[in-house]
Amino acid sequence: MRAAVYHGPGDIRIEDRDRPKIGPDEALLRVSHCGICGTDHRIVAGKHRLVPAGAMRILGHEIVGEIVETGNAVSDPLPAGPVIVAPNTGCGHCRECLSGNGNRCTETRALGITDDGAFAEFLKIPAAAIVQGNVIPLEATTDPLAAALIEPLACVLRGQEHLGITPADSVLIVGAGPIGILHVMLARMTGAESITIADRWPERLALAQSLGADRTLDLRGRNLNEAARAEAGAWGFDVVIVAAPSLEADVMALDLAAPGGRINWFAGLPKTDSSAAIDTNIVHYKELRVTGTTACSTSDCRSAAELVNSGRLDVLPLVTRTRSLSEAPAEFVTAKDHSSLKTVLII
Repeated sequence: MRAAVYHGPGDIRIEDRDRPKIGPDEALLRVSHCGICGTDHRIVAGKHRLVPAGAMRILGHEIVGEIVETGNAVSDPLPAGPVIVAPNTGCGHCRECLSGNGNRCTETRALGITDDGAFAEFLKIPAAAIVQGNVIPLEATTDPLAAALIEPLACVLRGQEHLGITPADSVLIVGAGPIGILHVMLARMTGAESITIADRWPERLALAQSLGADRTLDLRGRNLNEAARAEAGAWGFDVVIVAAPSLEADVMALDLAAPGGRINWFAGLPKTDSSAAIDTNIVHYKELRVTGTTACSTSDCRSAAELVNSGRLDVLPLVTRTRSLSEAPAEFVTAKDHSSLKTVLII
């Protein structure tokens, strides 16, 4: 089979690999589509904490395909037809796993990150993913390009679950990438009173506004704190979501949040640039609630799949480019010019 393999920083190669052989408690997926994520870009830049120097990996964790082979020890039938595969599995028996938060398990494995993923024609589904219900059916009417956004939508669902957005809330979202715009769409569905999104790319801001943002802040040549303060006034925003890997924005969020506000540091930061001095008195005297969320659980993926399968949330406008598997290495170069919002590989 063909696969796009990470060999080190800036080094992605198309290679011929043997088709994976499955064990009696595993399954084989024929991959049809896989989204390219900001996490993939961080890995390729050599800045992901779970991909050590010297590791080789088939990337890809936004997985769509169809089961073509099942081991004879798999007791429950897997879905026929198109599926997504939630990428994260835990040990299955610790406190976090038993509470449905396997993404917080200290033994978490992730397809496309700690293990080979779906930038390939075939993907081996491990036993833990089968037992933990990670293979999730799609409706026949669900566009596979939209299905490739179910996993990032699941991460966004998890982030907003910690914020409890209400119809009385003003929301600021920093970053108008796919994740930031998904935050806009979900906050709009939740009924937030006002949604403001900030970024340096006007085309992305325009798309965010067409998909639910009330106001946009163009940060070209402007400081986030000054621009957002001019928009929110002295009070600040009830909810601040940092959906871009910016340490500066993480710190500024404390100033921009209103008294009693809620903050979600959604975006992970490069492992070499994740520490800053903060004034904890801001948190104390404003009674802020600062949260962080990481990845998603299988339950989050099932909730996101229901939103997309049902048509309640149309995420297809976020897919602005498709590539073949052989074009994957080039995509990691051209993506630096921000000419595409979300690229999905058609395998």
